[in-house]
Amino acid sequence: MASEPQGGLTEYIQHHLEHLVVTTRPGAGSFWDVRLDSIVVSLVLGALFCLWFWLLARKASSGVPSKAQALVEIIVEFVDTQVKDTFHGDRRTITPLALSIFMWVFFMNAMDLLPVDLAGWLVTTFRGHEVAHHTYFRMVPTADVNTTIGLALAVFFIVLAHGIKAKGGAGFGKELLTAPFQSEGTVMKIVLSPFNLLLNLVEYLSKPVSLAMRLFGNMYGGELVFMLIAGLMISWIGFVPGVLFNTGWAIFHILIIALQAYIFMMLTIVYIAMAREHH
Repeated sequence: MASEPQGGLTEYIQHHLEHLVVTTRPGAGSFWDVRLDSIVVSLVLGALFCLWFWLLARKASSGVPSKAQALVEIIVEFVDTQVKDTFHGDRRTITPLALSIFMWVFFMNAMDLLPVDLAGWLVTTFRGHEVAHHTYFRMVPTADVNTTIGLALAVFFIVLAHGIKAKGGAGFGKELLTAPFQSEGTVMKIVLSPFNLLLNLVEYLSKPVSLAMRLFGNMYGGELVFMLIAGLMISWIGFVPGVLFNTGWAIFHILIIALQAYIFMMLTIVYIAMAREHH
């Protein structure tokens, strides 16, 4: 339940949109604001995913599987099927990458299903209301654009690495200058090369931007809706409608959480497959 805010719903939402920030000074006259909550939560969730799969892999048996093993096998088979249908090559490294992306993004998205005021309630319980009023903590890493940009940039460099590995450094550079507009004559190749380079740069740079903004926009919007609904629960009059709306949105949001993880995974596979294709 949302606690009574002193400045109304606007201040309540603004408070919940603030990050736990640690300021570092890497050099003279400069500083970085490190969003500690996004980093800690994402790392913990990534470690939990790895630990979960590692423990089940150790206990896996060829006999009748446990429910947990069956669930993991279903997830792995689902991801491998998507990779097989999209990427027509050696997928020994692609499937683990796709699985890691899908599960990690899903876990981070799923933090949106936790109560909006859980972090504030914990701080209030153990440290008091005054400390909670000046403490900020956002539990959904993918609602932070820095997290989604980091993920998208990692995918971007992986895509570039696959392109260079498949075509070689010279072949990759040549393709940037000779496709999509092609010509047989040397003069026309030189004339068209700037346009080809510009189009290829736009195409490559648009991929991480679209990946990051799509995931961030959907999760940020979903988190904001939860905060708005929580505002209804401040008063006793709006408590029951707030609970109903919150439950309905949470059920619908489960689809968004899974769908955004699936889209991020599939686009990664598609981009890698496109990078390895020869024009």
